[in-house]
Amino acid sequence: MIRQPFHLVEFRPWPLTASIGAFTLTVGLTSWFHLHTTYPLYLATLLIIISIIQWWRDVVRERTFLGHHTSYVTTGLRWGIILFITSEVLFFFAFFWAFFHRRLAPTQELGCCWPPIGITPLNPFSIPLLNTAVLLASGVTVTWAHHSLIETNRINTIQALTLTIILGAYFTILQAGEYIEASFTIADRIYGSTFFVATGFHGAHVLIGSTFLLVCLIRTIKHQFSSEHHFGFEAAAWYWHFVDVVWICLYLCIYWWRRLYISVKRTMIFDIIRKSANLLHINVIPHILNYYLPINKYPNSNHPPNPRNKYSPTIYNNCICICIF
Repeated sequence: MIRQPFHLVEFRPWPLTASIGAFTLTVGLTSWFHLHTTYPLYLATLLIIISIIQWWRDVVRERTFLGHHTSYVTTGLRWGIILFITSEVLFFFAFFWAFFHRRLAPTQELGCCWPPIGITPLNPFSIPLLNTAVLLASGVTVTWAHHSLIETNRINTIQALTLTIILGAYFTILQAGEYIEASFTIADRIYGSTFFVATGFHGAHVLIGSTFLLVCLIRTIKHQFSSEHHFGFEAAAWYWHFVDVVWICLYLCIYWWRRLYISVKRTMIFDIIRKSANLLHINVIPHILNYYLPINKYPNSNHPPNPRNKYSPTIYNNCICICIF
């Protein structure tokens, strides 16, 4: 028998049950939205929870009791979590793209302004600001837990992880209260859909990250982590920091957008961007600028007129949001 450092995973039903659960979840959400029935949704949630518990149990056994996670396997797992977080970045990038697409060029149907007519946005200095402080504090505590684990300080690790989970649960409660008190819903045109979809998926990631950290807390209590071998905790910490960064971007762009304007004429800034793009031979940037901004402010441009410019609000003639940069 040839010895090799890689772990050949045995056949298990959990990938199949997880896939069935994900498909049933899609059907359940559709049934909930259109038929007002929640039974498929409950079934999908049960399947996914069972698959997660059983699958994580097998991975913990392979690592802790069977010793299958060699240095080569750990390297592969690191690349796996890096690629997973990268895919999550692109996932949220789509939501930000949809938001900026309508924010920078609101059409007549939206009243040529943002937020659309009839929408009262949430106060960025109330619950959203508190949520930001809570998540930033949780990022500090999870880093504290990581350093305590490296220094083999088990008591501080348990305390810091417990505090991080409590802060994550507190964030979820505040987010739910914000949704209940909001004056608009997901059905209120593009503003409601982009707001609730972006912040809602972020809330789902907070729940997933809190569950991830809870599993790490249980494993820490059971002495399954050491100062040298604790990649499961590192993966949870990386994921939690990613959640923190996404929330900061959401807070600045969706909640605090109007506070980020700077008193600089946008013609000067975008002329600099255009000239830099031409020097670097990046031809796509001028086309993007012409798509969203009125072309008549640049009489020397060779680009054809943009028919969408008749819908562009006049506020862009005076200032530009620093968040774009």
